Order: sequence, then structure tokens, then C-alpha cells
Amino acid sequence: MDPHSIPRREIIYIYDEDLEAECNRLPSMLNRASIVQDLINSYGILKSEKVLVVRSIKAREHDLNRFHSSSYIDILKKTNTMDDTEEFEKELAQYGLNYDCPILERNYDFVCRIAGGTLTAAMLLCRKISRIAINWCGGWHHAQSDEAEGFCYVNDIVLGIQKLQHAFGKILYVDLDVHHGNGVQKAFELSKNVLTLSFHKHEIGFYPGTGLLDDVGKSSGSYYCINVPFLSGICDKNYTHLFNNIFERVYSSFEPSAIVLQCGADILFGDHVGQCNVTINALVKCVKKVIDCNIPCLVLGGGGYNFANTARYWTCITSTIIDTELDDDIPDCSEYFTLYAPTYELQIYPGNQKDYNTEEYIANVIDTIRKYCDFITTNKVQI
Repeated sequence: MDPHSIPRREIIYIYDEDLEAECNRLPSMLNRASIVQDLINSYGILKSEKVLVVRSIKAREHDLNRFHSSSYIDILKKTNTMDDTEEFEKELAQYGLNYDCPILERNYDFVCRIAGGTLTAAMLLCRKISRIAINWCGGWHHAQSDEAEGFCYVNDIVLGIQKLQHAFGKILYVDLDVHHGNGVQKAFELSKNVLTLSFHKHEIGFYPGTGLLDDVGKSSGSYYCINVPFLSGICDKNYTHLFNNIFERVYSSFEPSAIVLQCGADILFGDHVGQCNVTINALVKCVKKVIDCNIPCLVLGGGGYNFANTARYWTCITSTIIDTELDDDIPDCSEYFTLYAPTYELQIYPGNQKDYNTEEYIANVIDTIRKYCDFITTNKVQI
């Protein structure tokens, strides 16, 4: 459906075949978007009258330039028709276009399509057409203003938050990806009107190495960047304890007008990158707390390198938002049914790895962040 002529609906779901095809091209996530969409379709979730599927609009150059530098966008445009990149390797490396972010065919078209999905969702929220907008093809939180980083060529989250600021005073960004949302934090580390709250794994050698507990933003934005670093093997009990004690406190202290929620699936047990012990059931409870705040909310994807578990997770979130019950048996009509072996079930079960997050460690994190929230409450910005 054309985003410019759609009726009001409580929930908007951003999807079209072009957006799916572009997401499928990312080397680290080949075909992941199709696997996710297939499971959602197999359950028939989007047939609900509560949700409307809307096509995305490609971002334009001036949309990208609201955050990304003109030199970075220029180099992306240059690579769009580049047959041989070898002679430009040094120049490309200056913009992070190597290693984990190699040059893609039609790289600039890819960026415009990915950014466009989140910008379309944000636009619909700004127009009050919906209260919740979902875009599983978004959530690329590592990209910097002038370089690609961590599989992220464009920071659609920053662009989406900037768009939301036109209609909503204060934006709360909540990042559930196993990696620190460094690109988003850096973009808003001087702002009192955007609070970034990131729950992530932090240990020596784990990417990106930022997001320590005492990393709270800068200058006028001090204490409006809140980081919740946890250690290896975190389990459901400790994760939900952290989330329940921190999210509600941050929310009541900051009093946002809208929320952007990044739901990276690499926090799940079974993801070879995150190597944590959290299950879908625990994460969905956390997501529901965010949705139940009953203010405009933009829900995005993110990391997730076990594609079957990523599909399970985002399918469960979609059904929770739409308020539909799902059978735990994966529908055998799924094109990717064999990926869900050996259980062929929607839920996943925790592993037995050691959780290094002690009661003392978690208590210290919660107590420290409560003090940050006291500062926010005392120095609350009125919009």
C-alpha cells in the first residue's frame, strides 16, 4: 500500500519485496530477511485487522545527509557503478568500506533502501497514522556519520530518531542487541532530548568495546546515555532482573514522548556471536513492557546470526504486538521448515553455560543507574 494514502491503523508493518531483497544481499546475513518473513507469513500473523502492511519509500540523498557526511555519501554513490575497487582500496578503507563492510553491488541503492524502511515507519508515526511501526529490516546501530562499521553501512536508527523529533519532544532509544549501540549513542551523546539506553555484553575483546557503565554522554548530554553492560553467559533471570529494574526507572525519570526499540536477536541462546543464555520468552516480556508504555513506538531489527532463532524471536514479538496467540509447533508450510530442527518448535530452551553475572555485579549496575536517573529527574528537560 502507498505510504502517502493509507488509513489509520494501530500497527504498521513495513515490508515489500524490494526491501527484503536488499536485506538478503548483506554477506553476513544472506537470505535472513526472507527466512524471517517466511515464518511470519506461515503463521498468518499479518492477516489481523489490527495491522496494515506498508511499502517502504527509498531514502533520498538529502535524507541520508541529515546524519551522514556528504563525503561518505559521495563515496557510496561512487561505488554504486564501480567495476574495480582495487585502485580505491585506501580511500574506501578511510570510510570503513572493507573487512566487515565490503563493497556491495549497487552499494548506494542498498543504503537508500535500508534507510528508507525506517524513515517510512518514522514518517507514519509522526503523522499519527499508527502508534506502533515495525521494520525488521532496520536496526543498523553501528554506522557512524562518516563511515560504515560492524556490518552497518547506514545508521537508519539515527535517521529515524531525527525524523521522530519533528513530532515528538523527547525520544527514548532502547537497544537490546548483544552489542553496544555505539553509533546511535555517539550521534546523540550531547543531547538531553534523546536518551540512549543500551543493554549489551561487555568484556575484553568483544566488539565494539564501548558502552561501559560510566560512559554517560558528554557535556549537556551527560547522564542521557545509559549503558547496562553485562558479562558472559547471562541467563533469563539476571537479564530480566536488570531490565525490569532499569527500564521502568529510566522511563519514569525521562518521560519520553516516543520510543525507538532495537531488537537485535544475537542476545539469544544459540547465537554463535553473542554466546549468551537468554531465551525468547524472557525477551518478549521485556519488549511487552516497552510496548505497554502506550506511547508511539518504532520497533526495529538488528543483529542475529542464528537465522532460525532470529525468525522465531521476531515472529514472537510481532504476534505479541498484534496480540495473537501462536502454536509452538512451527508450521510445516514454511519454506525453511528444516532450519528449525531438531525441535521444530517456536520457543528455544536455555543452555547450561556459566553465568558470570554475580548478584553483587548486577546490584552495583542497578544502583549506579538509579543514581543517574536521580540526576535526570532533578534536571528534567521540559519540551
